[in-house]
Order: sequence, then structure tokens, then C-alpha cells
Amino acid sequence: MSDPDISVVICVYTEDRWEDILAAVASVRTQSYPALETLLVVDHNAALLDRLTKEYKEVREVRVFANAGPRGLSAGRNTGIAAAHGEVIAFLDDDAVAERDWLRHFAAAYADPRVMAVGGRTVPIWASGRRPAWFPEEFDWVVGCTYKGIPAGRVRVRNVLGGNASFRRSAFDAAGGFATGIGRDGDKRPLGCEETELCIRLSRARPDAVLLIDDRAVIHHRVPEAREHFGYFRTRAYAEGLSKALVARSVGTDKGLESERRYTTRVLPSGVVRGLRDAALARPGGAGRAGAIVAGVLTAAGGYVVGTVRARRGGATFSVVKIEGDRHG
Repeated sequence: MSDPDISVVICVYTEDRWEDILAAVASVRTQSYPALETLLVVDHNAALLDRLTKEYKEVREVRVFANAGPRGLSAGRNTGIAAAHGEVIAFLDDDAVAERDWLRHFAAAYADPRVMAVGGRTVPIWASGRRPAWFPEEFDWVVGCTYKGIPAGRVRVRNVLGGNASFRRSAFDAAGGFATGIGRDGDKRPLGCEETELCIRLSRARPDAVLLIDDRAVIHHRVPEAREHFGYFRTRAYAEGLSKALVARSVGTDKGLESERRYTTRVLPSGVVRGLRDAALARPGGAGRAGAIVAGVLTAAGGYVVGTVRARRGGATFSVVKIEGDRHG
């Protein structure tokens, strides 16, 4: 499949991001490799659904849907998958814009029939105009961006990152959709890992599957001012631990924590050393970055312990749904 049709799914939930949503859609409509369609999936917000329907009623390649499942990002994505017509389905965050060749790089990777998923590189746009001096690049996943430690180029990975990713439609036929009960629910809980769980499940269902990240497929992701503070950093790290516990319970710790072991034993120690060296050289933020890495690891570990206990007691569960296609909708 050298020139696949690509559907782009953008999940939205709040009118507060109206201008961001319009910018995201505009970035898809100006791709050098045209998208077959853009699907906007609205998460249980009637006012936003009505407003977007009116905004795009004359635009044939943009379709607007209500989330057909429970509230949350996973069910919204599943709604988009079921409605999409493309051979490949790409996902873009509602507060991000894609560079012009984003889809072109995705499409090129699917020339290899073994490739079942392709992700890209997500670059932060800080609300303050610059990265906080204390914020370590190794923890950019906290704000939904590509973090230091992911290899450069087009490389094989365990999982792609959901805000800048694509999958063959057949991947969902083989593995089912995104698990509900594990990912984000608006801004209520900054959970994650639903794409990690899906990718591991996909690799089990299709052992021959190849999953890639191509760092030339770039999007720029807005980081609001509230997420530039240590309080959010700590909350998000704790939530990641909770989510990782659910994933590990589902797929086993070997696969569930495979990438995390390298990250915590190699990438993060190097970051701490670099931060301390910068502090010794009187460079701004060096001690803060080293301290944030240590705090982030300890907080995520605490979340993982709590999440593991909850999962064993049956207090935290998630479910995987089979995607029922409605490709003529």
C-alpha cells in the first residue's frame, strides 16, 4: 500500500479550545499529502457539537460526530475509528498543529506492509514563550510531547504516542480499539497510557507487526500556563504511575514496563548528572532539573504502587471494545 487514504481524527471536548481546534483542522487541510477526511469527535458537549457542525457544514472533507461511548478520549477515538473511511487513521491533539509534511511521512512508512502504526515528534509551544528553566526535557511526556531519550530518525518502538500517531485500520480489526477507563477524561484526571496498552495488545495479536516513530512527522503542541508549574508536573507523574499499573496488570510487567526500564536506568540518570553539572557551572535551572527528575521518578513510582494495589483489589479496571465500523456514516 504505497499511497494510503488517511483519515484524521481530532477529539475535542471544550469550547475553551475553539481557536486551537480551528487551527488544528486548518493544519490538516493544508497538508502536502492531502487527508481523505478530518473527523471531529465531540466528547459529550452539546454546545460545542452544535457550534462545530455549523462551522464546517459547507466543508465536505470535515465531518463532526458526537462521542458514541462513555466520556473520555479513548471512547472518542473509537468513535472516530468506527466512522473513518481511510485505510490509515491518524490522530491529532485538539491543541496542536501539524507541519505541512506530517501525513506525507506517515504515508511513506506504510509502503512496508508489516508496518501497523507510525508516530511522530511532538514539539512543545510553551504559553510563557520559553521552557521553564527547571523543566527537564526527559519529562516532556508530562505535557504530551516527545521526550529526550527517544531515538532520532525513523525507528522501531514498542508504542507510539497518541496525540501524534497513526494506525492501519487492520490494526483495530486485529486488536480492538482503545481501552476505556484508562486514559483522559477531559481535564479531570491527567491519566494516559491508553496508546501504550493498545500497541502492546496489537503486537501480541500480530507478532509480525512493526511499529515506528518517524521524527520528521512533526506537530506543535500548545502547553497552557497551568501545566508549566511543578504542581501539574507532580500530579501528571503520579497519574502516569497509576496508568502504568493498569497496563502492567493487563499485559504483564515484562512488556508493560519494558521501555520504562531503559528510561529509568539510562536516560534519567544522565539527565540528573547533566543538571548537576549545569548547576556546578552556574547555568540557570540545573539544580531544579536534577531535582525535578528525582521527584518525578519517586512520584510516578508512588502512583504505580497505589495503582497496583487498587488493581489487585479490583478498584481500577478498564475494558477493550471491538470497533464496529460505520464507514458510510
